[in-house]
Amino acid sequence: MKHRATINDVAAAAGVSVSTVSKAVNGRYGVSSQTVDRVLAVVVELGYESSLIASSMRSRTTGVIGVLVADFEPFSAEILKGVGQALRHSRHDLLAYSGSHGSADGWERRSLSRLSGTLIDGAIMVTPTVVDAGTEVPVVAIDPHTGPADLPTVESDSFGGALQATRHLIELGHTRIGFIAGRPDLRSSIARDAGYRRALTEAGLAVDPTLVGSGSYRADAVREAALEMLARADRPSAIFAANDITAIEIMRVGAELGLDVPGDLSIIGFDDIPEGSKSTPALSTVRQPMQMLGAEAARLLLALMQGETPDPIHLTLPTRLVPRATTAPPRTSAAGIR
Repeated sequence: MKHRATINDVAAAAGVSVSTVSKAVNGRYGVSSQTVDRVLAVVVELGYESSLIASSMRSRTTGVIGVLVADFEPFSAEILKGVGQALRHSRHDLLAYSGSHGSADGWERRSLSRLSGTLIDGAIMVTPTVVDAGTEVPVVAIDPHTGPADLPTVESDSFGGALQATRHLIELGHTRIGFIAGRPDLRSSIARDAGYRRALTEAGLAVDPTLVGSGSYRADAVREAALEMLARADRPSAIFAANDITAIEIMRVGAELGLDVPGDLSIIGFDDIPEGSKSTPALSTVRQPMQMLGAEAARLLLALMQGETPDPIHLTLPTRLVPRATTAPPRTSAAGIR
């Protein structure tokens, strides 16, 4: 009787540990692409069969959709909920895969190459660092990268939402309004910057470049930009933040500087993550339908996997202003800041 290969046999033949074999065949983070290739070659050579690997080799499908996220932060978590809900009544399971923030290391292409064909039938990339996927399986991008729209995309109306947020501050009476931007390589970040500028221009207010900071959705960069902006004698009376996490960090900086929100400083974010409504005071924001973004991306991907050509292939969902307790009319100070 022929010996049936075990995971220990694969580990010995590949010269790696059992845990590395497990990570490689299950697409987990922490194994180099060269090691994954070596392990999978041994899997084929020895005929080792394990759950997804075995079924995918026999049927050439896995019944699994991969969702690639740089981090499991609040935005990505809401996206995953939406994807999961959309797949609930399908025959597909969800594999969430987290990589690295750095755009230079190409973690998304490596991850897709590693997962495609043996672990997933299609993928959704959330806020990707690449324009094209370079893989044979269908891929949909949520909140896409700048550049040619080579991938099917699902995103929110970032320009319209930023216009709403900035108009809200202007209607309250603010004239010195700062903006702390997001990742410059995302279309949404560029659109939010454009919406902020359009609202000021429409109101006859000059765009002051010293009131625009680069946050890049990184806490350290947001903190540096906020400190620089709020420590000035002619500080803004209001700030529009490119996302809610940025807005919450600005609130922390304001509190450290002794500023009352919204008495001394109004702040409005973008996303409407659960943490925003629970903050003290509750964060004014622009709601983008994050779970719907995930659900629509899953719907689009399922259609592509079935050989269909959805129309439209690029989908933009509406946003909505949600005023709460962090925005109010400006309080005229001795310096006349408004």
